[in-house]
Amino acid sequence: MALLVQAQGSIAGAARVLDVDPSSVSRSLSALEAELGVRLFHRTTRKLSTTEEGAAYLQRVAPLVEEMRAAAQAASGARQAPSGTLRMTMSVAFACQKIVPVLPAFSERYPEVSVEVISSDANLDLVEQGIDLAVRLAPAPKGDLVSSKLMDTRYHLVASPAYLDRAGGLATPEGLRDHDCLRYALPGIGDIWRFRAGSEAFEINAAGRYKFSNALALLEAAREGLGVALLADWLVAKDLAEGRLLELCPKFQATVSDFETAAWVLYPNRRYLSRKTRVMIDFLRESLVG
Repeated sequence: MALLVQAQGSIAGAARVLDVDPSSVSRSLSALEAELGVRLFHRTTRKLSTTEEGAAYLQRVAPLVEEMRAAAQAASGARQAPSGTLRMTMSVAFACQKIVPVLPAFSERYPEVSVEVISSDANLDLVEQGIDLAVRLAPAPKGDLVSSKLMDTRYHLVASPAYLDRAGGLATPEGLRDHDCLRYALPGIGDIWRFRAGSEAFEINAAGRYKFSNALALLEAAREGLGVALLADWLVAKDLAEGRLLELCPKFQATVSDFETAAWVLYPNRRYLSRKTRVMIDFLRESLVG
């Protein structure tokens, strides 16, 4: 129990993993501290941190608990069906385009797992907000979260046939200076579009009349002929296949951030990864990558 509280960074986080009321975790923790005769955690209404005595205790018992967990799994064959509520977060567009369509198959396979999808274009704090896993579109993530690549992503420069009929074609990315560029209204991305072909790499300062804070709105703007957009392959694949959008300058790699961007699955702690989280990660990798 104490190790789980330490790993999750809060009593509420531990309670969520165990699928119990936080007061139950708090009582168990207090009972353990009374039995040991030491306080393991400093607790306030906003923060929980390990005491010096607590850190020493948890460091000693962690290998023992891990060995007991491994032995229990080996004995049972880990046959228990995953259950409980899984909370996951990702961008609004990724949730709509990639996650929601595969949830029926997940529910059919794991009927005892309930799924809460928190779609947000902000990077939410998984530990603080009690979230089991996140899918983020970025270069290799940094920080304390465990990360695993889900799938590579590539960006495409696209526009609708109607827009191109009105504004003219585009032979090279440099020609974007004469076009309306549909940009992201998000910090750190949107106005500088990067391109490369072979060893040649350069940037374009994209300009235009429209900005959008949501990739789905930006996609719809491109469909409606408002300008040229730079969008991820998973978002525009169907529109390109059905002719609603046309790819421009396909010989050039393009990005609004980093050329090596990918979709990553992130979660707080490998040791205490719940079975419901494990099966969701495996399912997403199977369903989205193939």
